[in-house]
Amino acid sequence: MKQIRVGMIGYKFMGKAHSHAYRDVPMFFPNIMQPVMQTICGRDAEGVSLAAKQFGWNGYVTDWNELVQRDDIDLIDINAPSDMHKEIALAAAKAGKHLFCEKPLALSLKDSREMLAAAEAAGIKHMVGFNYRFAPAVQLARKLIQEGRLGKIYHFRGLFLQDWIIDPEFPLVWRLQKNIAGSGSHGDLGAHTIDLAHYLLGDIQEVIGMSETFIKERPLPGSMSGLSAKGSASNEKGAVTVDDATLFLARFANGALGSFEATRFAAGHRCTNSFEINGSKGSVKFDFERMNELQVYFTEDAEDVQGFRRILATDPAHAYAEAWWPPGHTIGYEHTFIHETVELLQAIEEDRQPVPNFTDGVKCQQILEAVELSIAERRWVRTEEL
Repeated sequence: MKQIRVGMIGYKFMGKAHSHAYRDVPMFFPNIMQPVMQTICGRDAEGVSLAAKQFGWNGYVTDWNELVQRDDIDLIDINAPSDMHKEIALAAAKAGKHLFCEKPLALSLKDSREMLAAAEAAGIKHMVGFNYRFAPAVQLARKLIQEGRLGKIYHFRGLFLQDWIIDPEFPLVWRLQKNIAGSGSHGDLGAHTIDLAHYLLGDIQEVIGMSETFIKERPLPGSMSGLSAKGSASNEKGAVTVDDATLFLARFANGALGSFEATRFAAGHRCTNSFEINGSKGSVKFDFERMNELQVYFTEDAEDVQGFRRILATDPAHAYAEAWWPPGHTIGYEHTFIHETVELLQAIEEDRQPVPNFTDGVKCQQILEAVELSIAERRWVRTEEL
């Protein structure tokens, strides 16, 4: 069985998710190219050494420049903060390494296009981390749309609602700083919804939006770990430079209308990543908090039994389900990363580009920036303007 040696940069929230995927692929998908967890990289020697041991990596380094130049690394996995993506990706591409980069691809459309161009020039395989595509229920929704079973599509409604920073005393973590994160709920959460919309319905032609930052200042963090942090001992505060909530309307190339909402201020919503799609022959509804289920409605059902039906996407008839448990035994968040990794490994083995790749990352960044331009200029913006 072919193997690919992985070097991973980052070891917090996404680092753990990616490491878990690399470890589980050989157990559940034994007939594809196998990942070798060669080296993990992080700036803090103590932290990354502990992560290497906990996650199962063969070794660790503290300098990503060293990692991308090593001859015993074939694939670079980037899940460091967003402001590091471009620099690492360009160096890794120049070194001829395949690339797996978490979203958002970069802090700007210009930078993301530069990353795509570098990857294409190097002739490497490249993937962007939109893991929610790989929930079997989402794959089923796409199948129903592509087969025409929902008819002509009229509406897409997407929501990604969280509440983890609703406390004004929550510290100023890096995700709340534009120079590091690029944007707030818009780029962190909304990017996933935009990608799902692209995956399910196709290109977006024009947008108009609005946003708000509800808490303007927050305590400076004393320490950070993943999505959590502790405030400093002093009363010093810093400015929040990203959005807390962004909403926008969209028109798709196929004529469908869309509405998008991303916020971290929806009390009671831990991870409501959901969409509803309406067509001439039926509708589907999905909520990641119930990720194994897809609600499906068909207009052609007999009148006396019409209504949304719950489809449990855990039978072997659904994408990836054969690899897991008996029908009805559910899978979780971490499995979307495993499926994502399976697509990456199969693409490298088959000598094709994985999907989603940097092209999809650029398309998402284009919509993010079109919305930001719309908010700044208070007008509809066509994506072709950018």
